[in-house]
Amino acid sequence: MDDLFAAQTVRDRKLERRDVEALVGSPWHITNCDLDEADLSGLDLSAWTFEQCSLRHAKLSGAKLEQTRWRSCRGAFADFIGCDLSDAAFTACDFNNSALRRAMLQGTRFSRSKLTGADMSDLKALEVHFDETLLVGAKLPGLSFRKTTLQRIDFSQADLRKVDFRMTTFEGCSLRDAQVDGARFEGADLRGADLGGVTLGDARRFRGATISRDQAALLLGEVGLKVR
Repeated sequence: MDDLFAAQTVRDRKLERRDVEALVGSPWHITNCDLDEADLSGLDLSAWTFEQCSLRHAKLSGAKLEQTRWRSCRGAFADFIGCDLSDAAFTACDFNNSALRRAMLQGTRFSRSKLTGADMSDLKALEVHFDETLLVGAKLPGLSFRKTTLQRIDFSQADLRKVDFRMTTFEGCSLRDAQVDGARFEGADLRGADLGGVTLGDARRFRGATISRDQAALLLGEVGLKVR
């Protein structure tokens, strides 16, 4: 349980910056609290746990959030720009349209979460893990997933330009209508990916990857060829 309840607990409150500042100095467990539009920028909240909290339009830019735990939180348009989320974990959260530009995501994990429209440009990330996560329309240019197995990740309409997918295995994923200009797929196994929206002319972008017979048939079907 990550010593979830070893920390002191604050629950069922509306919190503003001054309230949170008064707690800085030791880990706290914040549960079912309203942090909408709170300005927490630059604060050291390392090892804190947030559970069932609302952080819509919250400002956490430049905050120290290493080893934080986020469970069932909602934070549309939250600002995590330039913050340190090393070894943080997000479980069953919805941070749609959040901004994580220039954030440190070393060892960060997102599981069963929604990051639709999130901006993850210019991340400082060597190992960021996604599992059963919606990244529809998200911006992830230049990120590396090399030699990983991606399970149930929805990259539909996402910006995946120059992403490294070399030797990556896709299981139950979607790349439908994603931008993959400059992305690398050598050695990737795309048989478990929805490639909807890809035309035969676009197929060169997946050079070096393995696709299924059915996927090949769909691509060739666009020019009137049949695979038997």
